[in-house]
Amino acid sequence: MRFISESSEERIPCYRVLDDDGQPFPDSSFVKVSEGVAIKMYNDMVTLQTMDTIFYEAQRQGRISFYLTTSGEEAINIASAAAIKNDDFVVPQYREPGVLLWRGFSMQEFANQCFGNKADYGKGRQMPIHYGSNKHNYFTVSSTIATQLPHAVGAAYALKMDRKDACAVTYFGDGGTSEGDFHAALNFSAVTEAPVIFICRNNGWAISTPISDQFRSDGAVVKGRAYGVRSIRVDGNDALAIYSAVHAAREMAIGEGRPILIEALTYRVGHHTTSDDSTKYRPVDEIEWWRTTQDPVTRFRKWIESNGWWNGDIESELRSSVRKQILHALQEAEKAEKPPISDLFTDVYDVSPSNLREQEHSLRETIKKHPQDYPSNVPI
Repeated sequence: MRFISESSEERIPCYRVLDDDGQPFPDSSFVKVSEGVAIKMYNDMVTLQTMDTIFYEAQRQGRISFYLTTSGEEAINIASAAAIKNDDFVVPQYREPGVLLWRGFSMQEFANQCFGNKADYGKGRQMPIHYGSNKHNYFTVSSTIATQLPHAVGAAYALKMDRKDACAVTYFGDGGTSEGDFHAALNFSAVTEAPVIFICRNNGWAISTPISDQFRSDGAVVKGRAYGVRSIRVDGNDALAIYSAVHAAREMAIGEGRPILIEALTYRVGHHTTSDDSTKYRPVDEIEWWRTTQDPVTRFRKWIESNGWWNGDIESELRSSVRKQILHALQEAEKAEKPPISDLFTDVYDVSPSNLREQEHSLRETIKKHPQDYPSNVPI
């Protein structure tokens, strides 16, 4: 008779390829990345970083109502997107716009959604940064924590039943592993052997609650293992490690018909959202240390520079060009007309029920009485 220990005595290792100076560790094993893919990865990481800065400032100026950044987590976004195929379904949380960027979502499309204008695919009904795109197989973001995980497993199981050469990839924070949906999803995926990749962004903070030691051995990896899900812990600030791990996970998920869990250790440099001031619950010097010494964009740049694929002149040109594109998109989105009032009441029922018709009539009457309280750029 033998009882299994409730915890591992040894820490679970963390897979890394690049050291802090952007150089591969001796004898490190990783999936080779071509020059073209590496350059696009870096371009998109810089674009994502710049977009976050400008859109964040736009919110602070009162031009959009809400925003959140992916600062410090650019490698997880872009490298994971580079390692999967466009036919794979992406079921995001709310800190993965880089995956959509990689797939071809334009700066104008991002700006349209954040301003909720007439060109926004969600018709202005969603909060800013709640992107979605049928064209890019990117499910619409939902704020609620972990509810996307069972959906991802269902999508993956459907792909399996249809014998598609594709998988589902879903993202979530470490705080989400405390939700029931996480456990239901892992159990569901293990039982059905669904080709789904769970990517946990263990970024040190679950909103304002610290993860006391993100490197301890009882994180998402152990929870995955408890459900019989093959798991790995990866340095989330190492783009090559993320790319290699997701590439291998996709092959196993589809080839062997099994779920895979990747726990990416990183740090949320930005505030949780524009509604948060993280300096109230964590020291500023801690944030700055991660921003300056552990920046995944800088680390990856050092690697492509060492390969002779990049230099300072190209860097300056890229950042200048990207900034101009984003500012132009922002200005165009801000000038665009808003969706009509009628869009608030459509697209749910084939024939609008009486209560909705009454509400629409009541709203229109209220606007007539108090036009000064309603924005002039919203068509009545």
